[in-house]
Amino acid sequence: MTFLQRHAYGIGCALGAAVWPFLGKRRRLAIDNILRAKVTDDPKAARRIARRSLCHLAGHIGEALFVPSVVTRANFRDHLDTSGAPSALVKLLLDTPDRPILLVSSHHGVWEAATNILSFARPMIAVARVQNNRLVAKWMKNHHFRGPVTIVDKNHGFTPAVLAQWLQTNAAMTILMDQHAGKGGARLSFFGRPARTYTTATRLAMRTGVPIVVGSFVRVAPYRYRLVASGDPIVLSKTSDRDAATQLLNDRLEEAIRQYPEQYLWMHRRWRDD
Repeated sequence: MTFLQRHAYGIGCALGAAVWPFLGKRRRLAIDNILRAKVTDDPKAARRIARRSLCHLAGHIGEALFVPSVVTRANFRDHLDTSGAPSALVKLLLDTPDRPILLVSSHHGVWEAATNILSFARPMIAVARVQNNRLVAKWMKNHHFRGPVTIVDKNHGFTPAVLAQWLQTNAAMTILMDQHAGKGGARLSFFGRPARTYTTATRLAMRTGVPIVVGSFVRVAPYRYRLVASGDPIVLSKTSDRDAATQLLNDRLEEAIRQYPEQYLWMHRRWRDD
């Protein structure tokens, strides 16, 4: 690997550490979120976790820029550690390309890099915010920042064409469901606190019968990522309890985050209802 490829994460971390002192409001929000989520009850430890989470965010984005030139279809499995995840879940995610799935995760670990790498195992459709800046959006597309992934603008929703593409190509519909859902979301619990939660994944699973895979990929070494997940894939029916099923997704995401709290985006305003 080149110097930049080897040190992209470290360079990003250094930039994150450099801007940390200037993010007063967000810094305080992150520390408060960590304390109120009971990740730790020590304010100094909460501050360390918050600082590391910012460094990780910047480092992850830096490393993700080089994933397309380091990870290939031939070697992508060498960059993934799935040994600690349920075998049924791993098989469905990586070795069952003839079945569509819902991949539910959060802003935890290496969500950008993981989407890129998983596109070697199956087609990927990701619900994301489309960049308003046309130059940035064009650069991301031309440099395959997210890999060969179909991006669905979260502001436009799931059109019939998108749903047809998902089911016909046996893609993984990837949803990061830890953002504040506003008044239209279900008022559920996340880290023991009320949180308006998107029910999109649950509703899609109830409507189609497509199984849900819940978890995160976290960074354990340069271009080396571990799948953190518990429990087998979730299969729902049209008569399932929507809110109970969505709460189960929240619980599984929380379990993964608690294992690696320094890799979660604590600075975002997830909780606005308590």
